Amino acid sequence: MGGRPGLSQNLFVQSGPPKTEIRLQRCPRAEWPGRVRDPDTRSLCSDVSVVSVGGRAGQGVDFACRMESIPPSFIPNWEVRINVKSGHDGKKEHPKIWLPRALRQTYIRKVGDTVNLLIPFQGKPKPQATWTHNGCALDTSRVSVRNGERDSILFIREAQRADSERPGPPQSIKLVDVWGFNATLEWTPPQDTGNTALLGYTVQKADTKSGLWFTVLEHYHRTSCVVSDLIIGNSYAFRVFAENQCGLSETAPITTDLAHIQKAATVYKTKGFAQRDFSEAPKFTQPLADCTTVTGYNTQLFCCVRASPRPKIIWLKNKMDIQGNPKYRALTHLGICSLEIRKPGPFDGGIYTCKAVNALGEASVDCRVDVKVPN
Repeated sequence: MGGRPGLSQNLFVQSGPPKTEIRLQRCPRAEWPGRVRDPDTRSLCSDVSVVSVGGRAGQGVDFACRMESIPPSFIPNWEVRINVKSGHDGKKEHPKIWLPRALRQTYIRKVGDTVNLLIPFQGKPKPQATWTHNGCALDTSRVSVRNGERDSILFIREAQRADSERPGPPQSIKLVDVWGFNATLEWTPPQDTGNTALLGYTVQKADTKSGLWFTVLEHYHRTSCVVSDLIIGNSYAFRVFAENQCGLSETAPITTDLAHIQKAATVYKTKGFAQRDFSEAPKFTQPLADCTTVTGYNTQLFCCVRASPRPKIIWLKNKMDIQGNPKYRALTHLGICSLEIRKPGPFDGGIYTCKAVNALGEASVDCRVDVKVPN
């Protein structure tokens, strides 16, 4: 037996008796003809059978070559040549997927439509095709897959909204500034757009008191915005969803910092002005009037005075102070001064004087009172 067993090597058996076995080592795979021709005499040899002992592609495999029914007269000079080949002629090819042109862009189907995708592929050894949805196994109750020699077919009888792929969430969101009733936000686009163009972003806010989320912007295309009309005294958190034709992203990033809308401190500043000085010396705006009365009938005298501070009122009769005399009653109210003469007699006539005095000065007015006796 000449040569080491292996790929593409010629093996010879010299003078082999019947039932001779040849063991071949490290052969990954072999293709054997049903019958072998002698290369020199080109005569058909007797039955040659090859039996695989064990192993699989890519590993060492043992083969047994058994020659049977060989005439004894041919044994001394008989030669057998065995060519060992790999199943793919020693060539390997990485798997390749030939994506059809119609599937190189967004593949859109309505809910209820039939989906039939045929994906050609190639490779040696034959690749094994596997379908997944968002990294998970398919629901075989409504999705069927058929794998052929050169292609794989995915069939969905009625498409559902869950068969599509939504975009991933924006990568981050940041609260940039807060002023007055407004807050400025910035975020970055999602890494995964769901294999289709984004339709925009949805911005929501929630105050810490209620914790409820309310949408403030929809189908917004920029990656920064200003949220207005925030309520004084509340604190707000914000989040942003990405949106494509399949819907909103499953999750949304939330701002780590809260927007505190604080009450502005109101300081009232009074305008400076000079305090007016209302101080003045007494001045009578209405003097006393002369009068004539009848004995036994009460008589009243009136006058008006203006002064600041409030003046002291002194009544005089013929330049004599009559304060405290029970025959007279003096009253002062809101600058109106009055003197009542109770049941005057003939001796109560004369010159009556009203004097006003304060720190700034004094003033006086007088009048004549005549008392007559009835006839």
